[in-house]
Amino acid sequence: MYGELRRHLGEVFKKLAAQKESRIEEGHLMPDHVHMMIVIPPKYAVSQVIGFINGKSAIHLARVYGERKRNFVGQHFWARGYFVSTVGRDEAAIREYIKKQEQEDERSEQLGLWR
Repeated sequence: MYGELRRHLGEVFKKLAAQKESRIEEGHLMPDHVHMMIVIPPKYAVSQVIGFINGKSAIHLARVYGERKRNFVGQHFWARGYFVSTVGRDEAAIREYIKKQEQEDERSEQLGLWR
């Protein structure tokens, strides 16, 4: 189920980013947060794009998955804060960091199989 949710949410994020003329270059959904490298055109503020993705994805998830378990009305799905950094010379390092998060997540899942 978690793998299916990750793939589905990744597609949702990509479609939402495209609506703001942005592109997700790298990304990984962790159980409690998301790592993404997004190309955002200068005409948009980072807060506009991130706020749009956060809000619309929360609405989507509540509609698709929320009815099965609980009602999210009046609640916050995503945390209010986020971290942003520009990418320049460190682009390769940031891409590698995001990819390693996926490997670390898979390793953690495998360790959990033996509990």
